[in-house]
Amino acid sequence: MSRWKGLPETLDHRVRQLVVQLRRLKDHSGLSLASLAAKTAYSKSSWERYLNGKKLPPREAVVALARVCGADPTRLLALHEVAAQAWGAERAGARPVGPSERAGQSRSPGAAERDEAAPPAEDEPATPAPATPAPATPAPATPAPAPSTSAAPAPVVAPPGRSWLRRGPLALLGGLVVVAVAAVVLLAVRPWQDDGGGGRGSGTATAGRTAAATPAFSHRVGETFRCHVRRAAGVLTADRSRSTTAILGSGATGWEVVEAQCLLNHRGYDPGPVDGIVGEHTMRAVKRLQAAAGLPTDGIVGPDTWKVLRR
Repeated sequence: MSRWKGLPETLDHRVRQLVVQLRRLKDHSGLSLASLAAKTAYSKSSWERYLNGKKLPPREAVVALARVCGADPTRLLALHEVAAQAWGAERAGARPVGPSERAGQSRSPGAAERDEAAPPAEDEPATPAPATPAPATPAPATPAPAPSTSAAPAPVVAPPGRSWLRRGPLALLGGLVVVAVAAVVLLAVRPWQDDGGGGRGSGTATAGRTAAATPAFSHRVGETFRCHVRRAAGVLTADRSRSTTAILGSGATGWEVVEAQCLLNHRGYDPGPVDGIVGEHTMRAVKRLQAAAGLPTDGIVGPDTWKVLRR
């Protein structure tokens, strides 16, 4: 086993770790630098620089060393990737500064600014008379203030009262239109407020609204709905749902449940509180209705049970 030289003290620890692993792999294989050069595409001097930390080995050299030594290169490639980043950062930080850069750095920023601001030497003898402004006699001679003072009042003198009077009827008409639109909106929204708001505040909501005006169903503890069943288009409806196919089993909720409970109550089968939830009372009422209609008594409202409810 060869005796290795100590790695440079300035060598980054990530590069050092890669080199140590490459050294161990080479020592374990028993190959010399000359043997590595003969079995790979890299010379003996290249391997000497790689394994002494003088130069970062290329990725292909790491793979070649692992192949020759019969080792898996995966871990070595991971170490090489980290070492390459450290090596590149170290070389970028140690880039030498050229003579022109050193000259620029030695000069102070103030001196550079003064040099840029200073005029060329040949321009100094030029006659200063044209460069300096002539006597300030033209300034008072300019009649600029006179037109500005005379022209300013012309546009300002417009009578504001008349323009306001001309805009007054239009503004009043616009206000009336806004009020009318707001009234129409309130009238259109009012049925929704009666359904969801008034009923919820009192604990009882009216079940006699049309399906189009019914808000999204949300149940509150103790809340019930009043029923108003009527016949429309030859079928019974409580105006909570038009469904004839919804499957309502134990624990189901929604306006379809309110519809079914109202229709059960209308036909004399007490479903308990009309709360929009299928509970034990509702299922018992459905079973009694199904038994009377000759249907399977499963307590689930399906298409056949809907037909009986809407007769």
